[in-house]
Amino acid sequence: MSGDQSGDPRGEEHREESRRIEKVARGAQKIDETPVLIRAVRRAREILPGDRAVGDPLSTAGNRPADVLARYLSEVTERPSALREVGLAALQVYQSMSEAQGRGRGAERCAILFTDLVEFSAWALEVGDAEAVQLLREVARAVEPPIEEHEGKVVKRLGDGHMAVFPDAGAAVRAVSEANGRLAEIQAQGYEPRIRSGVHVGRPRKIGGDYLGVDVNIAARVASAAEAGQVLVSEPARTELGDDGFEFKKQRRFRAKGTPRDLEVFEVRLL
Repeated sequence: MSGDQSGDPRGEEHREESRRIEKVARGAQKIDETPVLIRAVRRAREILPGDRAVGDPLSTAGNRPADVLARYLSEVTERPSALREVGLAALQVYQSMSEAQGRGRGAERCAILFTDLVEFSAWALEVGDAEAVQLLREVARAVEPPIEEHEGKVVKRLGDGHMAVFPDAGAAVRAVSEANGRLAEIQAQGYEPRIRSGVHVGRPRKIGGDYLGVDVNIAARVASAAEAGQVLVSEPARTELGDDGFEFKKQRRFRAKGTPRDLEVFEVRLL
């Protein structure tokens, strides 16, 4: 029997089907490599939450599952690809959502400080934007230098407050105590700016220039429980501070969403 199957209808059908599949694959690859589409997805990644460096083979972001998977995706797909960018975007958003829910912690321990101007919003409504902005500038000049002088870093301004990180809790408490002293010298149309402050020690996840995670949430909640001029610290921060140079008063009640139920909070003063 001859091995020639050129006249076999089934063989011709298979070859035709293979040609159609190859044609579709070439078309899909062409679309996937379209520069305009790739640029559009990359621009979208710039405004999506999370670390835009995820997937960078040179990134030192760490060994979290999202980081490892993203680097692998970049390594096995060297050519420019819209599909690859979509995959990295999905990992980027997943990473951000995980951090926001406190599933991850960073490698480095630090002290996190939050401050908030008390009764500022009501006063700003009365005096108007110009006066409010001017006061915020004066507050920044009073609060930010002590942060930097005590080896802290302002992470971001929060309208009428600040978030900062320090190498240790002692530096954070000394910085905000000094800031309170400087604020006492400011007055604006009957308003005396005073801040409530909270310090917590933990391992927040650094994402770009920001910090995320459960420890950031705890620090913010501790600050929101403080009164005007008061500095509150979490139990981990109080343990790190020790008793040398500080006076503590335990707060009887502290319950806040997103914090451990057994978290203890203390008012702290410099001796």
